[in-house]
Amino acid sequence: MAEPDPASKASNRTVIIIGLALAVVAAVILALVLGGRGGAPSQAVDEDAPGGLTVDVADAPALEPTRELRCFVDGQFVGMATLQDCARRNGLATDALDVGLDATGALAAAPTAAFDPPPEAPAVALVEAPRPQPQPQPVDQPQPTAPAAGPACLRYAGSEWRNIGDGLSQTACVRALFAGTCVRPGEALYGRYGDTTLRLVPRRVEQSPDNTRFRTLVEQDRNCQFPSLG
Repeated sequence: MAEPDPASKASNRTVIIIGLALAVVAAVILALVLGGRGGAPSQAVDEDAPGGLTVDVADAPALEPTRELRCFVDGQFVGMATLQDCARRNGLATDALDVGLDATGALAAAPTAAFDPPPEAPAVALVEAPRPQPQPQPVDQPQPTAPAAGPACLRYAGSEWRNIGDGLSQTACVRALFAGTCVRPGEALYGRYGDTTLRLVPRRVEQSPDNTRFRTLVEQDRNCQFPSLG
């Protein structure tokens, strides 16, 4: 039997080595593909690290309890104060104050956020309607007393005062001005009853004898009515 050719043996070994090398490379590639499908290993979650949307209260300076705002009491500026101090001056809880911008554009706090100054009183005061002249009566008959006419009831609209009735009572004037009307926080509607300024703000009507200091006159319900007026 003839001996195998040495050159043939060397060629066979070369083929075997190349095949083994290809098998190793294929195994490595297959492992990488399968490992990539399995996903990256999960990372440990740091419970102390913030996740999702983080809101920093420092970004909202109006909410800082130590932030001083322009404080209004009875519609009059009383100086700079924190929300808690301003609420104390108004005799209210802190969350009962409204925060908004006053006429200067600065942050301010008050029982209502209607910080715009009220309109000036009408130049010509329509306080009393003209009284009717009594007719002459015989001397022997008692003179009738003419009924006194009540003050004029005025509404402020379109940058002017409009007379909506003479001889009304204050209750009737308030109803004529504001019944069925509600305003949103930061808004106000104005009227006049004689020398008294009336202001509708959220949840109540206020009155002021000097157009500066306002006090609550009557509360308003959710239906924009005034049940306490009867």
